[in-house]
Formats: sequence, C-alpha cells, structure tokens
Amino acid sequence: MINQAIKNLYTATIGIECHVQLKTKSKLFASETNDSRNLEPNTAVGHVSFGMPGALPVLNEKAVELAARAAFALNTIPQKFSKFDRKHYFYPDLPKGYQISQFEEPIILGGYIAIEINGESKRIGITRAHMEEDAGKSTHPEGQDYSLVDLNRAGTPLLEIVSEPEIHSAAEARAFAKALYLQMKYADVSEADLYNGNMRFDVNVSVSKTDTLGTRTETKNLNSFKAVEKAV
Repeated sequence: MINQAIKNLYTATIGIECHVQLKTKSKLFASETNDSRNLEPNTAVGHVSFGMPGALPVLNEKAVELAARAAFALNTIPQKFSKFDRKHYFYPDLPKGYQISQFEEPIILGGYIAIEINGESKRIGITRAHMEEDAGKSTHPEGQDYSLVDLNRAGTPLLEIVSEPEIHSAAEARAFAKALYLQMKYADVSEADLYNGNMRFDVNVSVSKTDTLGTRTETKNLNSFKAVEKAV
C-alpha cells in the first residue's frame, strides 16, 4: 500500500474514452449483419469492409438516429451538421487501409454524466462523441508464429464518447463508467453487453505534483467496471 502522506502529494488527472457498439441490425456503411457472435469467421464481411474497387459506403440511418439519441442521454443535443473523415493507418484487421470516422465535425459536442461519490454528486463533462466503424479482430494462437484475422466485426457502428479529464480517483473512474453504461442501456442505444465487448473503455491517467500534467498513460479495451478501477 502507498503511504497516505505520499498519495496526498500527487494528483491524478483521468480521462475516459468509451467505444459503444450501436444497436443496429446492419453495419455502419454496409448491409452485413451487425451481430456475428455465432457466425464462422469472415462470413459477415463484404465489398465495403474489404475496400474493393468501386464499392461505395452507404450510411446506416438507424445508426445516426441512435447516436442522436445518445446525445440526449449525455445531456446535450446532436449537432445539426456533422461529417465523416478517413483515418488512414495500416493494420492486418483493416484491409482497406483506412477507417471511416469523424474528426473535424463530430455528431456530439459537450454534455455531461452525473456521478455520486460518498454521497456527493459530481458532473463529469463530455468533450465529444463521434461515430466510426470498428476494425476486425486479430487473434494470436499461443506458441504459433502466425496470427488469425476475423473481419466479421469490421464495419460495426461505434459511438466513441470522450470525457473531459475531470476524474481524479479510481472510485470516480468506476462510477463514471457505470453511469455511462446505464445511460446507454436505458436509452436503448446499445445492447451494452460488457462481456461481448459492446462497450469498451480506454483509461488515460496522468499523475503530477503540480498543475502541470505529467506523462499520460493509456490502458485500452477494458470491458468491466472493476478493470477500469484497477487500471487507475
């Protein structure tokens, strides 16, 4: 255990990003099913996810509707104008070489999530939330010199919600993750099944003695409230 006097010298500044899988029947820009849990690998993937020449994305109207509903659950309103951008990077689970996301004009700006800690209420601000498509899934068999790629998840509609760095303890981080989960669940935006990865949290932590932030660390793809708390 860390001595309390030493702990009092430092302040933790924490921000959380959450990828919420939207509750649609099909993918964000294609007609393949959005639920591939019981399917064989690479059986729910089409020309758009592969980036085949001439294949053009068509936006899923239901995904936009759910993202707009999420805005109200985050205590704000959706933007009247938003647009998509290409995020270029190379990785085996992204065969077309870019991800369709929102950078300059996200669908949600502002808002907050209310939490309660030790009987006191606190609002954690939301910086932004943007729509994007998920990548595929890579697995690395133990003891083997190769990796396997399943593209069934590629193109799944996501809403990435980014908090303000206004969280300052592990308890607050857990409370925020749970409150956000409940809001998305009750608003019927997502199945919010943590076990199946419908909501995945990335936790960013900076520890410093002064108002100047220290080095930021990031722990990605956490799928439980306990994991979020332990990461901090």
